[in-house]
Amino acid sequence: MPNTQQLEDLTTQVRRDIIRMVHKVNSGHPGGSLGCAEFLVTLYNEIMDRKEGFDMDGINEDLFFLSNGHISPVFYSVLARAGYFPVEELSTFRLIDSRLQGHPTTHEGLPGVRVASGSLGQGMSVALGAAEVKKMNGDKSIVYSLHGDGELQEGQNWEAIMYAAAKNVDNIISTIDLNGQQIDGATDDVLPMGSIKGKFEAFGWTVIEIEAGNNIDAIIKGMAEAKAKTGQGKPVCVLLKTIMGNGIDFMMHTHEWHGKAPNDEQLAIGLAQNPETLGDY
Repeated sequence: MPNTQQLEDLTTQVRRDIIRMVHKVNSGHPGGSLGCAEFLVTLYNEIMDRKEGFDMDGINEDLFFLSNGHISPVFYSVLARAGYFPVEELSTFRLIDSRLQGHPTTHEGLPGVRVASGSLGQGMSVALGAAEVKKMNGDKSIVYSLHGDGELQEGQNWEAIMYAAAKNVDNIISTIDLNGQQIDGATDDVLPMGSIKGKFEAFGWTVIEIEAGNNIDAIIKGMAEAKAKTGQGKPVCVLLKTIMGNGIDFMMHTHEWHGKAPNDEQLAIGLAQNPETLGDY
């Protein structure tokens, strides 16, 4: 297992990948991607039990489903740097005929991507289906999923959340990225969600909170606690409190970089704030 410094170095490189990818095509979603970089780096390189190679069956290994598919830049970077496909392929992001489309797709057979996502609110249902299949097959591994806080405004989430508890799907850990921002502004201004913790608990879930969601040690500790709560008859929710645009000062704490690419000058500033650690593609 990598140590914390190695995970931090990888996170820095992933941040470079994100802003270079969206800058090249002047399109994409850097804000949420940057906010989830530490989490996904840690999940894939420290938390999940993964097999060598990739197959869609995912038998006897932990699975991950990205529900808020617009943060594909961070997903692609983490997958590539975890060995699922060549890092050099990141340079094809959002290009015609690329396997790395704006939202993850499956028709091109990109290793690591198990479901097309980006139509918000659907990832919970897919992840629950995979978790139930594992339970029926006696597969003891865990299904992980990631969702945006603004995404919870979609009603389908709550049908799935209700179902998970009612059917005792206790081999799933669903993480909510609580950055408080969405495409049109702060989530509390667009459609206040109230207490997300209270809602999940009222729906019958076990809830773990990670207050420092951009701190790798805190993520490791919180996810270990979440994993320890599986298998006890209740689904597990992790509330991950992150900063939109984390790691690039002018992108932080604002919704303005939800779906906006940096210009040449802004790219240079962002790269200077994140010195190369593992080599650019």
